[in-house]
Amino acid sequence: MKNVFPFMLAIFFLSELSIGFAQDKDKKADSGYVFTVIKQLPATSVKNQNKSNTCWSYSAISFLESELLRTGKDTFDLSEMFCVRKAYPDKALMYVRFNGKHNFGGGGASHDVTSVLRKYGMVPESAYSGMTIGEPNPVHWEMDAVLCADVDAVIKNANKKLTPIWLEGFNGLLDGYLGKVPEKFTYKGKEYDAKSFSGMLGLDADNYIELSSYTHHPFYSRFILEVPDNWEMGEVHNLPVDELIQVIDNSIDQGYTVVWGADISEQGFSWKNGVAVVPDRNAPEIAGMESAKWSKMSDADKDKLLLKFDKPYPEKVITQDMRQVEFDNYQTTDDHGMHITGIAHDQNGKKYYLVKNSWGTGGSPYKGYFYASESYVRLKTMDVMVHKNAIPKGISKKLGIN
Repeated sequence: MKNVFPFMLAIFFLSELSIGFAQDKDKKADSGYVFTVIKQLPATSVKNQNKSNTCWSYSAISFLESELLRTGKDTFDLSEMFCVRKAYPDKALMYVRFNGKHNFGGGGASHDVTSVLRKYGMVPESAYSGMTIGEPNPVHWEMDAVLCADVDAVIKNANKKLTPIWLEGFNGLLDGYLGKVPEKFTYKGKEYDAKSFSGMLGLDADNYIELSSYTHHPFYSRFILEVPDNWEMGEVHNLPVDELIQVIDNSIDQGYTVVWGADISEQGFSWKNGVAVVPDRNAPEIAGMESAKWSKMSDADKDKLLLKFDKPYPEKVITQDMRQVEFDNYQTTDDHGMHITGIAHDQNGKKYYLVKNSWGTGGSPYKGYFYASESYVRLKTMDVMVHKNAIPKGISKKLGIN
């Protein structure tokens, strides 16, 4: 999944806000929503993916950090850029083997992180930050473009034969932009490498299961989710949407957080207001509107097109067919990876999920978090990752998960 933060900046005109969580009700009058958190699970501090398409790494790393808290381990700050550094060569190999007819770029999926964990281990942020250019947060646009140009040149080269060292050259570019991964490092007075550090953490990549809900494949089967950023062609387990919601709810209830892959390029998603909803109203689509036409519209006409988020709206009843139609017509796309850490209710008793984002703590009323309604999660979820023990036993049995 890719970073859409610059897009959201343009749409929602983010401003720096510093307002606490929604249970502090008297501070929420300006947003129109009053949330009461019913259950909130431990999570590490909010990070900022900044100018990079690395939400997949930030969300899944945040999830693993919560897993460590859940299992009674220390508070860890794991390296998102280690996963980026280790996944990129694997993407390059896949892209070259497919002769350029495969997705390649900075985006990815949550299973990329568990795949890195399984194959290469893990390191702490203190051992590998990936920050080599003097910026406090990732700035990857140039790097992504250079890496793409490199693999395209490898495929199209006039030699008609790959050199045996093309991947070494690719890795050299990555080392320049992100830094070399240390073979060994010291953490709290003890020396580790990536594998031994991973062993100390006690995380088992095989414990984590991805689930989705689409009718173009049989329910209770596994399929390769057909989205561009699934470059590794990872499989998901297919469930009816009602059971997918049961899995999310049971996970939170039992103390397990959830990685959430979803579409956020929607009128009902407002980072500025800290909410994501599916309002039951017939508002014209604005995503494809020409900028020239938009600039000529009066403020009154613009106001008719935009949601005000001044109060909770009645929401659409989401069906399985609605999910499928939006997926089939590219209205639900693999925009963003996030981390569900809790459940809340608004002032009308409607259920929302508390979502940890990776856009820093500014620009949203909730210091890096927002609230997604159940309707939004039902409609716009592409996939989730959970610990297999968080899945209700009846559903696990249907899926054949031990």
